[in-house]
Amino acid sequence: MIPKIKIVAMTILLVTVCCTHAKGQAAPTTILTVDLENVVNYQLDTSDISKFASDPNVTTTRPVGAAGGLPGSFLFNAQIGDIVAVNGQPAKGTFTRHNFQLGLRTAPSFGQAIADTVRGRVEADTFEILKSDGTPIGTIVAYGLSGGSPPPGAPLSRTVGNFAIVGGTGAFLGARGQAGVAVTAQTIAIRQASVTEDPANRRRNGGGRARFVLQVIPMEAPQVVITAGFPFVIHSRDSSLVTAYNPAAAGETLRLFVSGLGPTKLPVDPGQPFPASPAAAVNSPVDVTVNGKSATVVAAVGLPGAVDRYQVDVQVPSDTAKGIAAVQLNAAWIQGPVVNIPVQ
Repeated sequence: MIPKIKIVAMTILLVTVCCTHAKGQAAPTTILTVDLENVVNYQLDTSDISKFASDPNVTTTRPVGAAGGLPGSFLFNAQIGDIVAVNGQPAKGTFTRHNFQLGLRTAPSFGQAIADTVRGRVEADTFEILKSDGTPIGTIVAYGLSGGSPPPGAPLSRTVGNFAIVGGTGAFLGARGQAGVAVTAQTIAIRQASVTEDPANRRRNGGGRARFVLQVIPMEAPQVVITAGFPFVIHSRDSSLVTAYNPAAAGETLRLFVSGLGPTKLPVDPGQPFPASPAAAVNSPVDVTVNGKSATVVAAVGLPGAVDRYQVDVQVPSDTAKGIAAVQLNAAWIQGPVVNIPVQ
């Protein structure tokens, strides 16, 4: 009989040397719905820089167009808002936008620009996302055009805007995709303010609400590694591999060997192996579902001595039906591909 310590050593060796992703598996697209509150658009309506951010009160600014006297093109604006939820889960963070007004119209009025498309502004957006406890997760950067119809192939919940996701940091390193606004979810209009208003009082003075829909294609999605054509999942009781002849049981704790969970709370240089002690806990929120039902994640840490390999201990829901169970990982709300394991 092989001693347990040798089984564990063999497991680690297999994970670090032999395990690979499922061949041909492309990073899946994930839809992130980001909700904002206290959104204020500060309009550059004066050239006197001594007045910038100086007024503690709520300010107003002249509207754009013939009635307001300001042209519909070539105005600069800065927008700030609070991230309060991602995919309906509480979150924190800051949304910032720098925009340059163009007023593109096929039939322009005063101060607008004639064009073959209808757009409002060219904009650069950042979504710096934190956990609800304030732990930084990462930033997504998008650049594009506001207003008008979404591009072909956009998520159906997106109703306005044409933005390309051009990158990200942290858990979203290397992300790409497209983004826009779900106007139907904007229950309070974004407040328009003068650049003279002090943004330190933004939350007290109040602002609008907005919902962004981000179609994110990650550089690497979280996924269970594959060995010999099977998901690398072991029983925590004896480190044996979960197979059709050695199935999992409802309620038991399994260990998943996975990749693509991103940074850890313990800083580790990119490309360097994770330490054995202390354990390098994964920084992003990690969720596991079994047959679509949330499972309890006991721990998610970097695999000691490995690069981009992690071990996730998860308890199978006690009411999981016998048969083949679908297991899916999510890290920082990014979905991984489904793998199947037998449950007896």
